[in-house]
Amino acid sequence: MKMLQQELDSVLTGMQGKKILVIGDMVADIYLDGRISRISREAPVLVLEKAGEKIVAGGAANVVNNIATLGGDVYAVGLLGADAAARGLKKVLADNGVHIEGLLSDAKRPTISKTRVVAGGRATVSQQIVRIDAESKEPMGLTFEEKLHQYIESILPEIEGVVLSDYGSGTITEGLQQLLISYCQEHDLPSIVDSRYDIRRFHGIGYVKQNDAELAAAVGRKLHSTEEICEAGEELRRELDADGVLVTRGELGMTLVERDGSIHNIPVSDKSEVFDVSGAGDTCVAAVILALASGAKPADAARLSNIASGIAVRKLGTSTVSADELRRTMHQLESSK
Repeated sequence: MKMLQQELDSVLTGMQGKKILVIGDMVADIYLDGRISRISREAPVLVLEKAGEKIVAGGAANVVNNIATLGGDVYAVGLLGADAAARGLKKVLADNGVHIEGLLSDAKRPTISKTRVVAGGRATVSQQIVRIDAESKEPMGLTFEEKLHQYIESILPEIEGVVLSDYGSGTITEGLQQLLISYCQEHDLPSIVDSRYDIRRFHGIGYVKQNDAELAAAVGRKLHSTEEICEAGEELRRELDADGVLVTRGELGMTLVERDGSIHNIPVSDKSEVFDVSGAGDTCVAAVILALASGAKPADAARLSNIASGIAVRKLGTSTVSADELRRTMHQLESSK
C-alpha cells in the first residue's frame, strides 16, 4: 500500500534535527583536474597542467554528508591520517554542520583516499585517466580504539540512531561494533549496517542494507528472481537476528524483508535517465536511518529512501540529496499520478 503524501511529508519533517552517529571508513574522494598540455619527452604519456583540485566525502563520510544535507544532526566517528586529505575531508564535513570531534588523526597512517586524475582540453571531453588509492593495511592501534570508545560513550545518551558503514578498512573493530549494537538493543535505538564484504559479523544489528550482488555473495549463491531475493534476505535476517534486511536492486527498486514476515517490493520512483550510481547506497542508508529515528514504519522509511536514491543516481559522482529536493520530488511524483 502506497504511503500518502501527507505521511511522506510528516516523516520528512520528523527527520529534521535527529541526532545520528555514523561510524565507519571515512574516505576522501579527490579529483585532480588537468588540461592536456603536450606529450612528455620522458615517456609516451600526457603532460597535464593542473587546473583544479576538489575533495568530496566518500565511503562512510558520504553517508555522514547525506544525513547532514537531509537535515540530520550527525556525529562522524572514524580514523583519518594527519595529512591534506584529512584536513580537506574535515572541512567538507564541518562546512555541512557535521560534528567532527570523533574523527581522530593518526600520523602513522594515510587518510583513506581515492585520487582520480581527470584530463581534458579545449576540444576534448574530460575523462578519468588514472585512480590512485591510499590506505593503511594495518589494524587500528589500541590507543585510538580506546579514544573512539570513550568518545562514543560520551555522546551515546544524545543519539537517536546509529549507522555502521563498513567498507572493509577496519575502522569498525569488534569492540566498537559490540558497544554500539548492545547499546542500541538496550535502549531501543534504530541501527543499520551497510557492509561491503563481511555482513555476517554484524549479529544483533537492527537493519541490514545490501545490494543484490552483496546479498548473493553473503548467502553464497546467485539470485535470479524476486522470490530468491526475498528468500535470501530472510535467510540473512534470521542469521543476524535483525529486524529487517533492505536490498537495493538497481532498476528493479528495493525489497524489504521484515522480522514479522512482511515483504515489501518497492519499484523505482523515477525511470528517467541514470547518470551515476556512485554513492546511491549511502543516500539510501542516510534516508532510512533518519526516517526510522523519526518513528516511521520500516516500509515507509524504505519508500522514502527509494525516492532519495532515485534523485542521487541522476547526479554525477558521489553526491548528496537535500531535504528540499526530496520534498519537491515527492510532490512531483504525487502530482504525476
